[in-house]
Amino acid sequence: MQIDLNCDLGEGFGIYTAGFDGEVMPHITSANVACGWHAGDPVVMQATVEMALNFNIMVGAHPGYPDLMGFGRREMNCSPKELESYILYQVGALQAFCRSRNLKMQHVKPHGALYHAVLADPELGGALARAVQKADPELILLTLSGPKGNVMAEICGDLGLRVAREAFPDRAYNPDGTLVSRNLPGAVLEDPQEVAVRALSMARDKIALTPEGESVRIEAHTLCVHGDSPAAVASARAIRRILEENNIRLVSLQQLLN
Repeated sequence: MQIDLNCDLGEGFGIYTAGFDGEVMPHITSANVACGWHAGDPVVMQATVEMALNFNIMVGAHPGYPDLMGFGRREMNCSPKELESYILYQVGALQAFCRSRNLKMQHVKPHGALYHAVLADPELGGALARAVQKADPELILLTLSGPKGNVMAEICGDLGLRVAREAFPDRAYNPDGTLVSRNLPGAVLEDPQEVAVRALSMARDKIALTPEGESVRIEAHTLCVHGDSPAAVASARAIRRILEENNIRLVSLQQLLN
């Protein structure tokens, strides 16, 4: 059994640092690099790409809404045409840094409010998928595992894009397979051992849990650990350990989906 472990990285900008990129990277297989709109800047983007290269980690773009103040977690109104431009702009910027190091970008994962907006609105989902296809038809697009991500997966399939279904062991789930809002208590899990046990359940048993302990069926190609969490490093380490102890091999999405 194999699965990918991804993390959102490169989320500082200017004199501000965020996350624990250098400490998380040894434990993951794919890095989602912020592209300057919700976080990140050209210097941070380049440094993150180079760090990922040093750790032999695959790189993907992590585009978001133009919302530094809200870290891309606030909803914004934009048309599908505007969104397509937003995605092309950000993905293209990271592609340039990857090309400068002869590195092939692996995937695209939308960030925050944008991640959920494309699940809720198929027109926005189509705009995202078209932008990714135009940037590079060999890119893999990440979307939520479970029923809520099925439409996005179908849109990708219609365009010939590969899609990776994603699960979140450090987040609580609603019964419909969506993530519990960060505004609600218990939405974000910070105990590394609890997160690791949930990761094993997701990878091996294809089950996520609601705050009430109800099981939600999912099927994931990749697990995400959030890099801005205080427990990010310990969680990533614990996830890798428990998966490997249970004969689940961590591989990149490129290896998994080829």
